[in-house]
Amino acid sequence: MMTAQRAFLVATLSVAFAVGGLLVHARVVLRAGGLAVPIGAPVEIKPPLGLPPVPIPSDNPPTEATITLGRRLFYDRRLSIDNTVSCASCHNPALAYSDGKQLPEGVGRQRGRRNAPSLLNVAYREAFFWDGRSPSLEAQAQEPVRNPLEMAHTLQGVVERLMADASYRAAFEKAFGPGPMTYQEVGKALASFERTLLCGNSPFDRYFFGHDPLALSESAKRGLEVFRNPAEGNCETCHRMGSGYALFTDNKFHNDSVGPTGDNDDPIDLGHYLITRIEADKGAFRTPSLRNVALTAPYFHDGSRATLQDVIGFYIRGGNPVRYRDKEIQSIWLSGQDRADLEAFLESLTGEMPPNSGPPEGEQPR
Repeated sequence: MMTAQRAFLVATLSVAFAVGGLLVHARVVLRAGGLAVPIGAPVEIKPPLGLPPVPIPSDNPPTEATITLGRRLFYDRRLSIDNTVSCASCHNPALAYSDGKQLPEGVGRQRGRRNAPSLLNVAYREAFFWDGRSPSLEAQAQEPVRNPLEMAHTLQGVVERLMADASYRAAFEKAFGPGPMTYQEVGKALASFERTLLCGNSPFDRYFFGHDPLALSESAKRGLEVFRNPAEGNCETCHRMGSGYALFTDNKFHNDSVGPTGDNDDPIDLGHYLITRIEADKGAFRTPSLRNVALTAPYFHDGSRATLQDVIGFYIRGGNPVRYRDKEIQSIWLSGQDRADLEAFLESLTGEMPPNSGPPEGEQPR
């Protein structure tokens, strides 16, 4: 609850700014109305070698204060109903911002329905969650809080809990200006922090974009050719590379034939179809980036493959013969050497972890 003094301050500033005709008037009043505009000077998030400029929404430019606040929120278990689960519980920096489990565990050790993907380079996704149900990082930040299998809380309950902490009240005011705290601000702060989780400058990047011939092993170089060759791995069809950067995803949705099907051959988990209601999207899931893939086992939306060798073998066999399987998935022949080389290439996509992204200094995650 905003104190009478803070309410008076907001009102006084609004009047003063309205009389003076300053643009800042709109910013303060908008924040009081819940539009959550950061007030600090925007900072640049510099991408490492191999990654493009970071897309930034116009209504949430990153600032030092919002990034710092988002980092603290990311590790705070008070976002969950029983103070046991934080964002980092399923996106652990020690595990490349994944959790190493087939399915994540939420409050009461309940199991989630899908594998927890890594958040490294999440800034470049065009839709969020495996099924693409959230259009932005800011919107995505609401879902785990409200999901009964994850944090099982309410957005208002989180705000009330944070408002009870004087240090959080000060941090939100520094980031967004005076006025009542909102969950929209929580989401924007988390999103700004998560956009800093960039991981590039891998051996592949230094070889391909940095033109260092010694950065890759000979095996990884051969694996790169297998990866790109349509007559061999044909991996680049979905895991795209460009001339100046490589995200190793097409940011689209495909049915890779993973997961059980029902009596009518429909997949049990309908995936992207639940969002679009388009028949061809049944069992389709977002193409994950392959960056840091050697660190983020197990694999696929259901966490059903334990190793890279398992994944390579699955695609060599042409996946499973299911009704909606993507047409690009066909059985191929790769020698034992080809498979080893492809795995070596995938391992070369492991980049440098982002600095200043662990639990805030001097503060243990709650």
